[in-house]
Amino acid sequence: MVVMLIVMPSALLATGIDDNTQIIALVAIFAALFTIVEYSASSPSLVEFRDAPPFNRVRFSALFATVLCLSVIFRGYETPSAVTDAFQASGTQIGATIDFPYSPVRLMVLMMPPDADPEVVQKLRDAAGLSYLISLISIVSFIIMLRLQHWPRRGGAFNVWVNLPTFDPTAGGDVVQRLQRDGRINTVLGFLLPFLIPAVLKLISLLGTPIRFDNTHTLIWTVTAWAFLPASILMRGVALSRVAQMIHMQRKRAYERAAEDDMQAA
Repeated sequence: MVVMLIVMPSALLATGIDDNTQIIALVAIFAALFTIVEYSASSPSLVEFRDAPPFNRVRFSALFATVLCLSVIFRGYETPSAVTDAFQASGTQIGATIDFPYSPVRLMVLMMPPDADPEVVQKLRDAAGLSYLISLISIVSFIIMLRLQHWPRRGGAFNVWVNLPTFDPTAGGDVVQRLQRDGRINTVLGFLLPFLIPAVLKLISLLGTPIRFDNTHTLIWTVTAWAFLPASILMRGVALSRVAQMIHMQRKRAYERAAEDDMQAA
């Protein structure tokens, strides 16, 4: 699935002059090997919530759906079909609906230079609107699953070391407070990033080399990152807050049992 995700735009769209098939294949193989090692090793290094589904499944599904939808939409400009027409019509309608003043989609459109090709601007609006909607659906879906399935435990044990390999419980301070703080920071950052990323891209285009959105592959991966990263960070914030709440409730029950034992011993 990871290999399919990475090679999908190149497989569905015509290969341009700047495309390098060997580099794409190498990146796909490296990403697949990294995923296999992370999920098979007893000591994880980077992937969080490895044994707490469906957190990573929801994130990967959102990423896969975004790349797939954008690839199908832009394939319609080269080889139109009934499927691509349906995706294009949906993207256009969603982009026009979400493109209201001060919305993240409007900021992405305003990021473009005044002399930009109207067709490229329209492609960006459609892609941004559809990608942002997918990210919102993924966030809502994760929150619903979190409530319905009693995530992350679901009746089993939750190993903090395996599921949070980058979090050091011995770094100092109360674990619950640190998790709550990190959860709030990630939640706020995930909410603000869709508004901040267009400003950063605009600043880069003014101070350095502007990003060429007339390249379809660049447009797909840039818009995908703009929509997916904030949603992923926001879901991480919700997950960390949930873990902090779980640890707090376990502590509370342990203190209550200890108090009952002391009363019985007395």
